[in-house]
Amino acid sequence: MDKSLLKLVVLVSAFIGGVCGVITILPFVGQIAFWILLCLSSVIVMTFLMRAKVLELFTVQESVTLGAIIGFVSFMAFCIIYVPAVVILMKFFNYYSNYGVSVILSSASFGVILILSLFMGVLSATVNAFTGFLTYYVKEFFNTLDKNEEKRYRQYK
Repeated sequence: MDKSLLKLVVLVSAFIGGVCGVITILPFVGQIAFWILLCLSSVIVMTFLMRAKVLELFTVQESVTLGAIIGFVSFMAFCIIYVPAVVILMKFFNYYSNYGVSVILSSASFGVILILSLFMGVLSATVNAFTGFLTYYVKEFFNTLDKNEEKRYRQYK
């Protein structure tokens, strides 16, 4: 994998994380966006880059590694957007988008918030590594179906 592809993956992952950080502030849509970020960000990024014909997954190891990178980077970008936004909304506007998160952020020190963010980033990397693994196998399954369909088409032609 070359550095330009890795930079593109990191940029798209950070964009997904930032968008989810903004959307998660919204009351009812926020939890859905958070779970999509935590579980499916690697699927979204990999599928987008494969459709754009920029990314080609050749091995399981490559897909798992990319999934972990996507998960960690997207969650760190999410934290960079979401945590300050929640603090600003809580301190200046008395708006609690998620009451539990607001209570933790108001009473915790910077170190605790940083460690919690890193822990959740590693958790997101682990879950997204698995979904990257599943993305590889689903892609291979569809490629196999397409090849079988081509063979049948040639047989009857």
